[in-house]
Amino acid sequence: MEMLCDEPVSPTGEYFTSSVISVSIIGVLESENPIDDSQTMALLRDLFIPINPRFSSIMVKDQKGVKHWKRVEVKLQDHLNIPTFEEGKSPEYYQQCFTQYLSKIAMEQFPQTRPLWEIHIFKYPTIHARGALVFKLHHSLGDGFSLMGALLSCLQRADDPSVPLSFPALTRNTEIVKKSSGFLHNLSTICCGTVNTLSDFGWSLLKSTFFKDDKSPIRSGEDGVEFRPITITNLAFSLHQIKQIKSNLLVTLNDVICGVIFMGIRMYMQEMSYDSRNADSTALVLLNTRNIAGYKSIPEMIEPDADSPWGNQFAFLHVSVPELTGEESSNPTSFVFKARSTIKRKRNSSAVLLTGKLLDTMRKSRGPEATASYIHSTLKNTSMTISNVIGPVEQMALANQPVKGLYFMVTGVPQSLTITMMSYMGTLRIAVGTEDGQIQAQKFKSCVQKAFDIIFKAAVLPSDPIKAV
Repeated sequence: MEMLCDEPVSPTGEYFTSSVISVSIIGVLESENPIDDSQTMALLRDLFIPINPRFSSIMVKDQKGVKHWKRVEVKLQDHLNIPTFEEGKSPEYYQQCFTQYLSKIAMEQFPQTRPLWEIHIFKYPTIHARGALVFKLHHSLGDGFSLMGALLSCLQRADDPSVPLSFPALTRNTEIVKKSSGFLHNLSTICCGTVNTLSDFGWSLLKSTFFKDDKSPIRSGEDGVEFRPITITNLAFSLHQIKQIKSNLLVTLNDVICGVIFMGIRMYMQEMSYDSRNADSTALVLLNTRNIAGYKSIPEMIEPDADSPWGNQFAFLHVSVPELTGEESSNPTSFVFKARSTIKRKRNSSAVLLTGKLLDTMRKSRGPEATASYIHSTLKNTSMTISNVIGPVEQMALANQPVKGLYFMVTGVPQSLTITMMSYMGTLRIAVGTEDGQIQAQKFKSCVQKAFDIIFKAAVLPSDPIKAV
């Protein structure tokens, strides 16, 4: 039985379900214990489906071609998948099976005749967990912030379900900087911001239309990359160690993380092709545009005038990957400062707002398909996307089953490399999506790990000898 729903699809939802681009999010919850799936159907029916009407809706077009969400009856069995493999194998064997399974579902498109989500239960022990619950949701349903809020509404604290989960405090850069005051300083700041805005917006416009990143070990530069198999792997870093680097260098956590990732990327490029180690490479960094300091409840998100609305509220920031100059051999922490300088300058502009205005104007004048083509070109012309989501400090549980680990991946983007980050229980999980045949996933992981080890030694253990990059 179909039910009417007057909610229009958001502009970003239209872009992500266009003829040129279809983006999904895969979330992995690693189980500490063997998975008991006896309550699955009841949890989906009573807990997951009621979270938001979009979980029980499909997209339809009206007579004018405008997309709307329409409520339908959800057949839960169509959304639940439990793969089977040979019994009695080692965790290493099942880890390989799990990696291949993630690659398989990453390539599959959602049927348009049912709501755009599905659940996969992997009931075999891997090297990381005793089993895994995998959510695949279409990006038109919402961004990482929205979907994290939905996930949290299904989970409780493992130690005490009556106490709400808590999250790391979102604070501004705590670096001690002496700023002068007065008219001249304010005028200088305004002028600098204006120049940066015009420069960044112009560069982003050119990168989205005419200029492409170089072909390199991390970018094939070919059409149809989004339809090719990918490998999803992940690394885990201690937040305590990252904070040690942050405190010693007087930078932010994001500065440290971006410095490590960018250095690891350049090290991988150097190992694969020395001549291409400093190829022109740009990262699209996703920014949450909500003016908030933490997650909101689902009822608060779906209110008509919510200050933290459900949906897709993010923007792209073009960031050039710093080059390897040789300075890293004697001072590995220089890459953190390079990343800091680049990102700080980008943030001192309003290019993101202008880009949003451009997309809105393009949608109104040329339609969502043309705007989606522009976004597709923006992604295709760059080398990678980087996004992050903040997770809870305490351990979570789903139906009294403790969650050991948590990470996610964005799929369907026309890039050879995608990097996502998520914090949980004092650990930062970095997931890496790499195009098969273009990027060697394990070697890439080892380069990022090596970059972290080198920077940590240089920043926290300066008396130890540092090996050259």
